[in-house]
Amino acid sequence: MVDPVRQEVIASAHTVVIKVGTNVLTGEDGRLNRARVQALADQVQRLRQSGRRVALVSSGAVGAGVGRLGLPRRPTDLRHLQACAAVGQGFLMGAYEECLARHGTPTAQILLTASDFDNRTRYLNVRNTILTLFEWGCLPIINENDTVSVAEIRFGDNDLLAAMVTNLLQAPLLILLTVVDGLYTGDPRLDPQAQLLTTVPHIDRTVTSLASSSRSPLGTGGMVSKLRAARLATAAGESVIMANGTRPDILDAIFTAAPVGTLFLPHGSSVPAWKRWLGYTARPLGRLIVDAGAQHAVQHLGRSLLPIGVVRVEGTFHKGDVVALCSADGTEFARGLSNYSSHDAQRICGLRREQIAERLGMVPYEEIVHRDNLAVLA
Repeated sequence: MVDPVRQEVIASAHTVVIKVGTNVLTGEDGRLNRARVQALADQVQRLRQSGRRVALVSSGAVGAGVGRLGLPRRPTDLRHLQACAAVGQGFLMGAYEECLARHGTPTAQILLTASDFDNRTRYLNVRNTILTLFEWGCLPIINENDTVSVAEIRFGDNDLLAAMVTNLLQAPLLILLTVVDGLYTGDPRLDPQAQLLTTVPHIDRTVTSLASSSRSPLGTGGMVSKLRAARLATAAGESVIMANGTRPDILDAIFTAAPVGTLFLPHGSSVPAWKRWLGYTARPLGRLIVDAGAQHAVQHLGRSLLPIGVVRVEGTFHKGDVVALCSADGTEFARGLSNYSSHDAQRICGLRREQIAERLGMVPYEEIVHRDNLAVLA
């Protein structure tokens, strides 16, 4: 019996972001599996022919470089990782171009770093470029710029990038293709009784506790990173499906609403584009620790954040930078654009309006973060 919820998710997926992991594309020797790349390309083309817009976020540059160079294993130090990425990225794109050429589909390479999403202008430029590629009938193939990224290649992965692209495009569906069938109640390699969860209504602590910390020899992420990415996309109002990309017909099965993989449902209504960037994409440069009254006013009453409610200022930031609003225990509950630099914010935190005038000689803004420039996190 077909799940009506899945049917609705699939029917509304006019734009789809597909993330494919390194281990889906490569064999145990680290070399690209051309048959698997071709199967993925064929399925993506069928989605495009159905009228959907598709963006592909593809890992595999480092893994392809490992195989291309004949290395016995994935390097662990930064300079060798970046060199592998430099060798492998062109090899990876060549494979996609070759596999899609038989369909007459042009491909476009987009290499991004986290800083491209922090800067509002660059963020919008990326969005406009991808939308133009859609207009021209191209398949955008997106990857981190591993040859210049430091934090991303050492600590990150493309799961988070895919979620950020999903929010960038306001795509109703993100598909995470990995080498497992989805999220289980336990590690199926260790627990034969572990059950696959077909639908997860809400990603809470109970769900995140199911994630295994294990990682594969070629990839950089694990279930923890995939749940983090799913949380980011679903919090902005989109759906996520995690499924096994080594299955040859996996995308075809997903788009018939077959019960494959794990479907993560949106946490709420779709978030406007501006709020997506502010609340779920740009990285905060500082933190404002607020008291309980200020948190309630911002989180539940739709108010701005006033200086009197700020207990402590952390980090270094300038006027107009993104800052995190945190409760007394350090839990982030909102993000916004600061009207003050960190230096001035420290001088006026905890003060009333008349006290601010005495301290600064004027009151440039009554609010540290105005409600119009603030996003409460789900």
